[in-house]
Amino acid sequence: MILYQDTLPAGKHWSMRMRRGTSLRLIDKTGSANIGVLFYNPENLLERYNAPDTLKCQHTLKLTKGHCLYSDMGRIFCAITEDSFGWHDTISGNSNKTLVEKKWGKRDYQHDRNNWKQNGYDAFLVEAAKYGLGKQDLTANLNLFSKVEPDGEGALSYSEAQSKAGDFIELRFEMDTLVLLHTCPHPLNNSEDYPDFAVEYQIRPSAPITEDDLCKNGCAENQRGYENNRLYHLGL
Repeated sequence: MILYQDTLPAGKHWSMRMRRGTSLRLIDKTGSANIGVLFYNPENLLERYNAPDTLKCQHTLKLTKGHCLYSDMGRIFCAITEDSFGWHDTISGNSNKTLVEKKWGKRDYQHDRNNWKQNGYDAFLVEAAKYGLGKQDLTANLNLFSKVEPDGEGALSYSEAQSKAGDFIELRFEMDTLVLLHTCPHPLNNSEDYPDFAVEYQIRPSAPITEDDLCKNGCAENQRGYENNRLYHLGL
């Protein structure tokens, strides 16, 4: 059952409060999408997504089905319950105004209206300001549908094997979460033209968590994360 759905074209931004017990399905409608994402606790905005803890506690560089996305308080904002693509980047950061202008030229809303080229950093700032947050509150973000590859020296590059039309990822929220997102280019994308794609988002009710849940039982650290959530919701 879909509770709500909408579509965002490239270079846009949005935010929403996802409730515990709901899931957010994101669908790449055209291929080669990028969705920058940040998470915050709406009841305590000082608690936010922590990329290093998310990776090190699950012993991985990439994120996919079975992984959880952690806050800096050791709690789990959400879990990846479905994923048709299989690789989502959480180390490359965000595009900014200088990078976008260097790669695709300068445009602004005053002259180009809806055809202007937004960047991820400013997109996050616009959404963050709606909740009293500023540049000091932005952390390392997640880049959904973006695969990066290291070379022999460890330098990262944007893979040629990116998501296809119809690829999707579903996030099951384990606590109320403020979600900031944008559809601006990945910072390592060197395409000739400013990327043009569309992303659909759907809010759905989550299925109950079972004892054999893949995300909860993915590793011992995830089990502790779910226990931290349980204590949080008990008010302890």
